Amino acid sequence: MTPDFPCWRSDFNRHLRRLRSGHNPHSSALLHQFQLLFHQWFPEFLFAQEDQGPHSRCRRWPLRLTFWTFLWQVAQAGASCREAVYQAATLCRLQGRAIPRIDDGPYCMARAALPVDRLEQIHSTLVKDAQRQIASKDLWQGHRVYVADGTTVTLPDTPSNQAAFPQQSVQKPGCGFPILRLTGLFCLATGLLVGWATGNWHHHELQFLNQLWDFMSPGDVLLGDPGFCTYGVVARCQHLGLYIVVRARGSHRADFRRGKRLGPDDRQVLWIQSQRCPRTIEPELWAQLPATLTLRLVRCRMGRAGFRSQQVLLITNLMDIERYPAEALSALYLRRWDMELSLRNLKTTLQMEHLSCKGPGAVDRELRMHLLVHNLVRRLMLDSARHHHVAIPRLSFSGTLAGARRTAEALLQARTQKLRRQLYEQLLLQIAGDTVPDRPGRREPRAVKRRPKPYPLITCHRHHFTEPRHTNRRQPIGKSRS
Repeated sequence: MTPDFPCWRSDFNRHLRRLRSGHNPHSSALLHQFQLLFHQWFPEFLFAQEDQGPHSRCRRWPLRLTFWTFLWQVAQAGASCREAVYQAATLCRLQGRAIPRIDDGPYCMARAALPVDRLEQIHSTLVKDAQRQIASKDLWQGHRVYVADGTTVTLPDTPSNQAAFPQQSVQKPGCGFPILRLTGLFCLATGLLVGWATGNWHHHELQFLNQLWDFMSPGDVLLGDPGFCTYGVVARCQHLGLYIVVRARGSHRADFRRGKRLGPDDRQVLWIQSQRCPRTIEPELWAQLPATLTLRLVRCRMGRAGFRSQQVLLITNLMDIERYPAEALSALYLRRWDMELSLRNLKTTLQMEHLSCKGPGAVDRELRMHLLVHNLVRRLMLDSARHHHVAIPRLSFSGTLAGARRTAEALLQARTQKLRRQLYEQLLLQIAGDTVPDRPGRREPRAVKRRPKPYPLITCHRHHFTEPRHTNRRQPIGKSRS
């Protein structure tokens, strides 16, 4: 570090670690309630000030305070920026720190300037820590399974959001909302979102999948819905040394009567590459893929009451029928529903279905914070399952989130480290005890019971919209209807 003064190397290293961690008498680092709960999974240098550019100076909203306040706001599921500012100002006042202005403008500016590379590093650190906790019993047939799925998120109707994420073309201008398309890769053993890719409404999920191959290693299994049952996806898995289990669709379902018979509900089929390159794959990569694929077509009977599909056809390149029987494949595909629930937790419990930021850069940071809160809650569930030997799918996501909020507040009031450890252990015990009821015959229809209010629909821009007269038929007593 300093070749001219080797005797001062230890002193320089000590001061450098103190500056990077933010623990110095002139720093405005804040001991936040969520920092007390989640700091064990993050090294301190991840929240140090930047060397140059935004968040390089110690202002009223330094990087550490901005990050944890933003994380707290997202975890409250609907909390406004003003409420987040009030919460941060209260903590600063209790600890004798510099109190930020009771105005959400500086906070929003500091939030929009959070370094994206630092957020990516925080996310990857958490995911790697959770991956190290996976035991051999959590693997499926000795393989690590990843589930790919996609969804959409709506954004505020601003010109910048419309330019980056345009609305559907069938909607009139001013009537729709910008749509962000998201494709995520979930780890089936931990439930964490390992990686994701985003784009606008015109992009396809298969294009986003091309950005997620690096998150998987040879020998892993990719589990997907019928949208991923294409020759390019299956051949790419074969080329990278991955295994794939997807539901068959289209003309591939008719091939069950052809091919070599491997069992009562099992066939070996041959797929032939098309000469036409799809638009979701680059032509150079399409030319490198094999011309034919030897796969298994398996008919699986779910036998689970409440599900719409009692029988599905699966395509896989797991050719060993002794090690991977049809019963094991059907049980694996049935577990894909757990990751559907993860998307519901993100969009409904954390209210990610409608984001609030008005610019594409701020939208990206808000989306990352939602995904980080989801992974932190899943990491708590994983820790509780390890300590108390409970299956992770039986734990409640909303219950864990509620316990994390209340425990974080209690940790801030605890005076000793021993009391904080006891509070954390009590949290893990409560999470393990708050299990989701096992309802094997419960139906889960995709329908809503509550009716929407009879408001008129906006069919043009709001500046040109004329509100119709209310047709209220109830008249005061003693007066005739005019």
